[in-house]
Parts: sequence; C-alpha cells; structure tokens
Amino acid sequence: MTFKTADLYDQYGDDLRTCEPIFRDFGGKSRFHGPIVTVKCFEDNSFVKSTLAEPGAGRVLVVDAGGSRRCAMLGDLIAASAVEQGWAGVVLFGCVRDTVEIGRMPLGIKALASIPRKSERRGEGQRDIPVSFAGVRFAPGDHIYCDEDGILVADRAL
Repeated sequence: MTFKTADLYDQYGDDLRTCEPIFRDFGGKSRFHGPIVTVKCFEDNSFVKSTLAEPGAGRVLVVDAGGSRRCAMLGDLIAASAVEQGWAGVVLFGCVRDTVEIGRMPLGIKALASIPRKSERRGEGQRDIPVSFAGVRFAPGDHIYCDEDGILVADRAL
C-alpha cells in the first residue's frame, strides 16, 4: 500500500487520531503501517525483545516506555530480529541506540531520541493493553500509519 499521512487525513479526518510531533525517524524505512501490538514497560526492554522475536506478519509494535530518555529500549540486535521476523516497524515512546546500524535496516522506527546506555532486563512490563502517549490512545488491533509527516492511528485498516 502506498500512502501519505496527509492524504489519509484529508480523506478520513476525524476518524483518525493524530500523534503530537515528538518523534524522529531512526529506521531505514520512514513510511510504514500495520496492525498494532502494544507493550508497556519502563527502562526494561524484556518485553520489547521477546515480542519482536515473534513473527511480525507486517505488524507495528507500539511501546510505551514512559518517555524515558535515560536508556535505550531498542538497539541493532533487537531491530535485526524484528526485520528477520517480518515486523513493519516500531513506534517507541522512549530511546534507541545503534542508530547507524538500524538506519540501514528495512524497518520503520520512530522514537524520541538516541542514547548509548542500554536498559535493564528484569522481565517487567505488560503486553496487549491500551497505552497512551503523544496525545493518542493506541489499542491492540488498531492500525497505525507512519511517514515523514507524522503518525496517524485508526480503529480499522484504511
């Protein structure tokens, strides 16, 4: 599917939820979309790693990492696993690292910033629950559309 978020907004308007413009592109693909899978965790990327190790089937992982800028929740090894497993992308309310490497991968990644410090792995977090950040509520099964202009969320595939 070829799309532009601006065109989708023009066509569907109030049926869409629009994220505040707080994200930067880090992956090798700036345009990506798919059904949402959610993870909520704080400075512990155990659930990010385990989820992206599963078959993605074109889905997008939306991670509420609490907006922490103290450590990275995604790096090159986990991103490579996501590519291998067929994930379309990751929207991360937190930080990434290994940005040169992930910038070469065919994976969409939107995050707040980069930082070299890695997160802890304590096995803490939740999966497949509604999460909210950037002025938007994301629920498992919603559809997300991301490009250079921003992020839109719909209750259904467009």
